[in-house]
Amino acid sequence: MEPSATIRIVVADDHPVVRGGLVALLRTIDGLEVVGEAADGEAAVREAQLTRPDVVLMDVRMPGLDGVEATRRIRAAAPSTRVLMLTMYDDDATVFTAMQAGAQGYLLKEAEQADIVRAIRGVVAGEAIFGPGVAERVLGHFAGPPRPAAAAYPFPELTAREREILERLARGRRTSEIGTDLFLSPKTVANNLTTIFAKLQVSGRAEAIVRAHQGGVGGAG
Repeated sequence: MEPSATIRIVVADDHPVVRGGLVALLRTIDGLEVVGEAADGEAAVREAQLTRPDVVLMDVRMPGLDGVEATRRIRAAAPSTRVLMLTMYDDDATVFTAMQAGAQGYLLKEAEQADIVRAIRGVVAGEAIFGPGVAERVLGHFAGPPRPAAAAYPFPELTAREREILERLARGRRTSEIGTDLFLSPKTVANNLTTIFAKLQVSGRAEAIVRAHQGGVGGAG
């Protein structure tokens, strides 16, 4: 878009006070225009389809359709619309699934107002924008060299814990059984599996098992 053009924004957040505060802030900034609001993922998708904004400022955890799935649907229905996640969650599983869904940026709600505005302008300009803590992990996974100890492993992007979980998954172990083996809660195992699927760029358990077996992981025993 032209540098002088107004950036049109939809704000999606299920907390009325937070949403209202963001809308009020954005309306004070020259060159930004709020064209829609949404309290859940379904409404965010509808607003994006209706108004065709330049950016959707998207919360992650919302009732019904969450922000990650809403992002995936918006990117499919309106490819020119950018999505900037603004959330309090910075765990690897959420970050990577949001990226896989098509988010161009990921900021925490503790970010300064000026940083939010810069991020909005950045994603519209085609940049990938991440908060400092998130950026470190993204760079560590995708830009950093693999550690020497992991050089021979077929999936060096996985952490040691993720490898243990993938190996058991590839041997047909269920989530609860993997948790028992590794002294982890089923929720922790499920979160790790979500991250593994995102890193391997697979759609679910079955595809992950195939990828693991192709890489020589968990084929026997």
